[in-house]
Amino acid sequence: MREERVRLDTLLREAAARLVATGSPSARLDAEVLLCHVLGVDRTWLYTWGDREAETAAIARFEALLARREAGEPVAYLTGEREFWGLSLATEPSTLIPRPDTETLVEAALERAVASSGRLLDLGSGTGAIALALASERPGWAVLGVDLRLEAVALAERNAARLGIANVAFRQSDWFAALGEEKKAGRRFDLIVSNPPYLADDDPHLVRGDVRFEPRRALVAGEGGLADLRHLARGARDHLAPGGWLLLEHGAQQGAAVREALADAGYEAVVSRCDLAGHERVSLGCWPGR
Repeated sequence: MREERVRLDTLLREAAARLVATGSPSARLDAEVLLCHVLGVDRTWLYTWGDREAETAAIARFEALLARREAGEPVAYLTGEREFWGLSLATEPSTLIPRPDTETLVEAALERAVASSGRLLDLGSGTGAIALALASERPGWAVLGVDLRLEAVALAERNAARLGIANVAFRQSDWFAALGEEKKAGRRFDLIVSNPPYLADDDPHLVRGDVRFEPRRALVAGEGGLADLRHLARGARDHLAPGGWLLLEHGAQQGAAVREALADAGYEAVVSRCDLAGHERVSLGCWPGR
C-alpha cells in the first residue's frame, strides 16, 4: 500500500495502464468509475479536480478494487451499480449485468407501446432493468416483472423504490408459472418482453470477460441456446391480448431461428431488429386477433 499522497490524475493514469495490460477494452473508463466510486464523486468532478491529491485510505480502497478488476471481476459488481437507459440500478452477482445491447429491446417495445395505457410483462427481470426502463417511459402502463429467483425479485423491488417508479411490480415466477390467476381472470398483456438465457453450454463467451462472473443459470439454455426462446414463443400465446406483441432478445446469430420459432407458434408480422453493432438482437411478432 502506498504511504505517500498522489495526484488523482497520476493515480488514474497508472491504474489505466495496469488494466490495459490485462487486455481490458475500457481500461480508462473502468479506472475512472472505480475511483469515482471510492471518492463518492462523478466523472466531471474527477476531470475538474485531477490535480488534487488522494488520501492514503482512499488509495488503499481504490487499489483493492483495481486488483479485483485486474482479476476480471465486473465493474458493476465492484461498485454495486450500473446505468441502464439513464437509470442507476443496483447490481448483485446473483443477477446479470444490464448491457447497452438490451436497450434495443426497450426501444422496440416503446415503439409498440403507443397507447396511453396498457399492460406489459417482463419475463426474467433480474435487476429490473427492462421493466423499470419501460415503466419510466410509460407511466400510464401497468408493468409486471417476474423472475425465478427471490433475490432478483427483491433487488428489482429495491431498484423500483430507489428510483420512485410506482407503476411497476415484481413477482417470483418460473416464466409463466405464477400467472395462472392473471390468465383465469382474462388479464392479458399488450406487450411481453424478455431477455432470456440464450447461450449454448459450450459458447466461448462463457469463459471471457465479465460473463465469467455472472450467474450461469441466467446465461445458458438447452437446444444450443434456443430452448427458453422457443418456450417463451409458445407460452406467451396464452397471455397476450389480441394484437399484442412478444419481443425477445437473443444472440447475434439466432435471429433466423427465433423468427422461425415465432412463425411456427402463429405470430404475424415477424421481424428482427439490429443493435448498434448491426447484429440481429431482438425478434418480435404480433399475436393475431385484433
